[in-house]
Amino acid sequence: MSILRPFKAIRPKNEYASAVAALPYDVMNSAEAAEMVKGNPYSFLHVDKAEIDLPEGTDLYSDTVYAKAAENLNKLVADGICEQEDTACLYLYRQVMNGRPQTGIVGCASIDDYINNVIKKHEHTRADKEADRIRHVDTCNANTGPIFLCYSRKAAVDAVIDRYLATQPLYDFTTEDGIKNTVWRIADTDDINIIQTAFAQIPALYIADGHHRCASAVKVGLKRREENPDYTGEEEFNFFLCVCFRADELEIMDYNRLLADLNGNTAEELLEKLSVCFEMEEAEGIYKPCARHNFGLYLGKKWYSLTLKDGLCNEADLVESLDVSVLQNLVIAPLFGIADPRTSKRIDFVGGIRGLKELERRCELDMECAFAMYPTSLDELMRIADAGQIMPPKSTWFEPKLLSGLFIHKLSD
Repeated sequence: MSILRPFKAIRPKNEYASAVAALPYDVMNSAEAAEMVKGNPYSFLHVDKAEIDLPEGTDLYSDTVYAKAAENLNKLVADGICEQEDTACLYLYRQVMNGRPQTGIVGCASIDDYINNVIKKHEHTRADKEADRIRHVDTCNANTGPIFLCYSRKAAVDAVIDRYLATQPLYDFTTEDGIKNTVWRIADTDDINIIQTAFAQIPALYIADGHHRCASAVKVGLKRREENPDYTGEEEFNFFLCVCFRADELEIMDYNRLLADLNGNTAEELLEKLSVCFEMEEAEGIYKPCARHNFGLYLGKKWYSLTLKDGLCNEADLVESLDVSVLQNLVIAPLFGIADPRTSKRIDFVGGIRGLKELERRCELDMECAFAMYPTSLDELMRIADAGQIMPPKSTWFEPKLLSGLFIHKLSD
């Protein structure tokens, strides 16, 4: 069973919602964040990337950064920009991008569900990235960014969602990137019970995006348990902020690869080596992969279609048959000499939201060639997570990103 619990959200007053809401902390660097908040003292980036309010050159992981984050969060409440609900609620959070809607239920998931693998993972996490968010959550005494989860649809949940979509929302605004964001509050106890009962019948939730935030939130909860040995399990630190979306409403975008050099090969030599494993055809203009095991290659200002030859991949292996694995195992490692793409400085990754023109631009600027990918599917993600296996790094790119600042989950009074 899966637990989804209502909570007393700290959230912006309606007139401030669009000003407070901000992209997640990990999709921009400090300089970009500082530019984005100019003229907007309410942006949640002042909480999630508090170094922008400190002297240039401040160590991003210094105590002063985390203390400033907590100070800025408390100031949003003290100044009347945000306020806490009197009662525990769930929320609906609907995003529309390019005409495609996705509607999630905002609530709190259980750290025990994460520990017991009811909440399923598909990525490894890095200790350094976890350590940063652990300190941020613990110092702020709050989950400031929601974890992006998905679930298999339930008719009872759909019925509640459909009723609320026809009512007046709390928030309704469109961000500069054209994403429409709409929020409804679910305060009715009967509706909350319907949703909770339905989720109790869902055997698993899946992390779509936010593995590091999720692992960090869980570790803060465990730390609080150690500090409070008489805990009952009902304290807020036993739960973390999430948004649960129906899996069939989500879309994974391509996550493309850029290589800084050809590993000593000429362009002609690289193409010849690629022809051993792939059927190749020069394309007219930008080439977007059209199916699994089909890739685009940008090299020497030309685009090529590469299609994997039969028998070169074990389709029975959930991980090895992923396109990101095929490219890594047959191309990136043997031809470019990059065994670990997580640590190599010779490879870079570009989310599909930036378009294939970005691959051309980077190859003109600082890279030598690019591989365009066919997106990993939700079915592949869920089957791998169900099997307890791990995807290669940079396998999935979800859009739109969940905005931070619309819902804050306080861990203790």
